[in-house]
Amino acid sequence: MIEELLPDSVVAVEAHGDERAEGTTLYPELYPEEEALIARAVEKRRREFTVVRGCARRAMEKLGVAPRAVLPGDRGAPQWPAGLIGSMTHCEGYAAAALARDTDLASLGIDAEPHLPLPANVLPSVALPDEDRRLRGLAGAHPAVHWDRLLFSAKESVYKAWFPLTGKWLDFTEADIDVFMDPGHTTSGGFRAGLLVPGPVVDGRRVGHFEGRWTVSRGLVATSVTVPHTDRG
Repeated sequence: MIEELLPDSVVAVEAHGDERAEGTTLYPELYPEEEALIARAVEKRRREFTVVRGCARRAMEKLGVAPRAVLPGDRGAPQWPAGLIGSMTHCEGYAAAALARDTDLASLGIDAEPHLPLPANVLPSVALPDEDRRLRGLAGAHPAVHWDRLLFSAKESVYKAWFPLTGKWLDFTEADIDVFMDPGHTTSGGFRAGLLVPGPVVDGRRVGHFEGRWTVSRGLVATSVTVPHTDRG
């Protein structure tokens, strides 16, 4: 699901449903420093924390990198082995990690959410007026997609790609996202996130927007953002 949203240079590993159960290959033994972080966590939190790290370890192996602990850094962003960039996500019944070499991409972000409407009080804090107008148009034409949840997920992916490049917070209102569908499809497409604050500098060039992809499948909405190096073409 996540893999189809990402370029070939990215390795993605995901776990659905029973693949997240204790004793499966994607439910690894935690490193001591990881265990210390969730020693008092409830079972649901422990499972999510563990399985998403199982996905990350498998992705490291696929890239030829020895698996290691994945610890949170500033604002909870995962700290990856030298030479790698990546992102993780989890929600009810699903977990995924995506990694790439930092020579292939400057940054990336992924997010997955249940394909359900946002709570009524959440959208006003997420959507800009122009975004709200565009969402209402999409919802009128294609009501089977929960566009409000898709927007929320897209902004999460934007932030996850933004933070490793800047080390700064990005508010929901500081990116204007324009969503579109793939020709002939109603459950997949892309989006453009215009940055309303000075963007990150990548390879000496200021980046003014991010490009992303989305899909709706298996009761989930998933989004991704990849930030290429600006010195290549």
